[in-house]
Amino acid sequence: MDKATSNKQQTVYGIRPVIEAIGSGKQIDKILIQNGLGGSLINELRTKIKEAGLTFQFVPIEKLNRTVRGANHQGVVALISAIEYQSVYDIVPKLFDEGRTPTLLMLDRVTDVRNLGAIARTAECTGVDAIIVPSHGSAQINEDAIKTSSGALLRIPVCREDNLKTVINFAKQSGLQICAATEKGHTLYTEVDFTLPTLLIMGAEETGISNDLLKISDVCTKLPIVGEVQSLNVSVATGVFLYEILRQRN
Repeated sequence: MDKATSNKQQTVYGIRPVIEAIGSGKQIDKILIQNGLGGSLINELRTKIKEAGLTFQFVPIEKLNRTVRGANHQGVVALISAIEYQSVYDIVPKLFDEGRTPTLLMLDRVTDVRNLGAIARTAECTGVDAIIVPSHGSAQINEDAIKTSSGALLRIPVCREDNLKTVINFAKQSGLQICAATEKGHTLYTEVDFTLPTLLIMGAEETGISNDLLKISDVCTKLPIVGEVQSLNVSVATGVFLYEILRQRN
């Protein structure tokens, strides 16, 4: 008999249980499949994964063994999200209906779990209404992320969206200014009017914000750097921007 879930309810393992988890609509961060695994059930699983638009990765059996120690995983493990994701398309209209001035934070390709947690902690402290992350290429929201956030990830809405460009266009049409934080910017962060409804985009430390998102941003803004190290940790930089938003609005 397949063992369906771990004691902490953060993984589902076994081929059939993972297929059933996908069909039930469980919020799955990633599916790990043993290298070289084949057969009709695996083909069915891969079809389900593709239909659901989920992320999967082929890994050595040792990684699966470490993930679910002692379990009969049959070469397949699904990592279940530790939070319930929300939809930015529901949140934004509600904020305006409530008479709020929305502040949304979009993280483009931020893959470090602890950075994500630290950013969420600051976002919750500064009143950010929602954090937006891409469905693919983002840090997993797991125990480490939640711990680093001091539980903020359990309190602030997180939206995992398939297409960040579509989200930005929706935000523009809804009346938000799109502000990209980048060293390529020509506007200092203190010169941006953050009293306006704002979607702030922060990018990964190594690659920054993708060019596709920079091109459709309303303003590209930067922090002043006077030292020889030309960039800040992304969580630190995010904190500076978010407290500037808070300062201007208060």
